[in-house]
Amino acid sequence: MKRTDFHYHLPDELIARYPKQQRSQSRLLQLSLEDGGLHDREFLQLPDLLRAGDLLVFNNTEVIPARLYGHKQTGGKVEVLVERVLSSSHCLAHVKASKSPKPGAYIQIEATEGEQGQLVVESRQGELFELRACGGDVMSLLKQWGHMPLPPYIDRADEELDQTRYQTVYATSPGAVAAPTAGLHFDQALLDRLSEMGVGTAFVTLHVGAGTFQPVRADDVRDHQMHSEWLQVSANTVAAVEQAKANGGRVIAVGTTSVRCLESAAQSGTLQPYEGDTNIFIYPGYEFKVIDGLVTNFHLPESTLIMLVSALAGRDNVLAAYEHAVQQQYRFFSYGDAMVLL
Repeated sequence: MKRTDFHYHLPDELIARYPKQQRSQSRLLQLSLEDGGLHDREFLQLPDLLRAGDLLVFNNTEVIPARLYGHKQTGGKVEVLVERVLSSSHCLAHVKASKSPKPGAYIQIEATEGEQGQLVVESRQGELFELRACGGDVMSLLKQWGHMPLPPYIDRADEELDQTRYQTVYATSPGAVAAPTAGLHFDQALLDRLSEMGVGTAFVTLHVGAGTFQPVRADDVRDHQMHSEWLQVSANTVAAVEQAKANGGRVIAVGTTSVRCLESAAQSGTLQPYEGDTNIFIYPGYEFKVIDGLVTNFHLPESTLIMLVSALAGRDNVLAAYEHAVQQQYRFFSYGDAMVLL
């Protein structure tokens, strides 16, 4: 199975640089898992496709302002993207500079003065650096001086609107450096409507890392090594899934990260509570153990995310859906439109 088997052509103007004025104003492409049929809808029509007893599983991770700008002691500019907060004072981060800093080097965050705005390089771990916040803690530094970590294809500086719109309305667990973007389409009014019609909700947590944008470089998909991300599936969520299935309802993941949570927690064959890292890689041939459907955004060509969607709906069906979306000028990626696979 080749990486190029998941390629499609996307005109640059279809990449959404900004969100719609209202979250639920997005379009929704329905893809039937039974016959590959396609239907153009609006996201507000999602309740029409669901029924009482179905269960939507959301990722409640909260995006942290993980991007920092600063300079080295030599004056050279530095960009820091926190990948994971390890403790109150330590984090793992990508560090972009003209020359990689060595252990012991200090990074002074722009617009700060003195020790409160300093990071020191403790060690290097592969492509990541372990950094220590001097005279304070990592989260306080990020909250005061950090920028929202917009993905690379949104080629603009972050703005005030991104603080709320690059965040789901139900985010409660800080730690992600990328949004679980399928959830960005849900506003409270839509969630209330779903609840009133008897659609259940459950939550998992997966702190999305910057590796979600890492390209697949291996020609053979099976040679790709996934990045690790921390997740949690609670006993309450396991019980909600079991109850929905027992009652004949469908378990529908909102976003690929919710899929990875549920399927990681079911690797024994049975869904069980789980907390820890996952590097699960789902591509065609994978046998799903939990989910019956998926709400998702449109993903980059040749990405692990389009491979996951193809594992559920079939590569040919997914590529046909993407070709249709391009022809109908859907908006793509994080701030773009959505698909539902049922």
